[in-house]
Amino acid sequence: MREVLTWETFGTASREVAQQVVDSGFEPDIVIAIARGGLIPAGAIAYAMGLKAAGTLNVEFYSDVEETLPDPVVLAPLLDTDAVVGKKLLVVDDVADSGRTLALVVDLLKEHTVEVRSAVVYTKPRTIITPDYSWRETDLWINFPWSSQPVVTAASEPA
Repeated sequence: MREVLTWETFGTASREVAQQVVDSGFEPDIVIAIARGGLIPAGAIAYAMGLKAAGTLNVEFYSDVEETLPDPVVLAPLLDTDAVVGKKLLVVDDVADSGRTLALVVDLLKEHTVEVRSAVVYTKPRTIITPDYSWRETDLWINFPWSSQPVVTAASEPA
């Protein structure tokens, strides 16, 4: 069994997470997406909150469905940490599964900024970090609308 997130439900989820952030009184200066999974949620949440300042941090952890590398790895290009000094950051990812990627990014950014909070669409019960904001909790594998289709390949030439 899987949790299936549709594009329509994602629209609701991202606005509800943004509402949680606003209702908490936290006013981030910059939204940081954990790429790739957090790119679309971070953009939607930033738009919902009226925030134009956004950045990304590329982290690889999943190598396939339910298969991970031994540890999350930060990939180039790296975030310009000088740009976040003295700022309040909202780090966004699609899911806090093991939580190791989210914890790595939050800990990394805490060294350079005033305050870091985290937001995800889904939280898994086994995560090592509890996100500050989350739409739902599930222990199922999640089909996200942006990653559940096969990779686009070149169309074959007509015969």
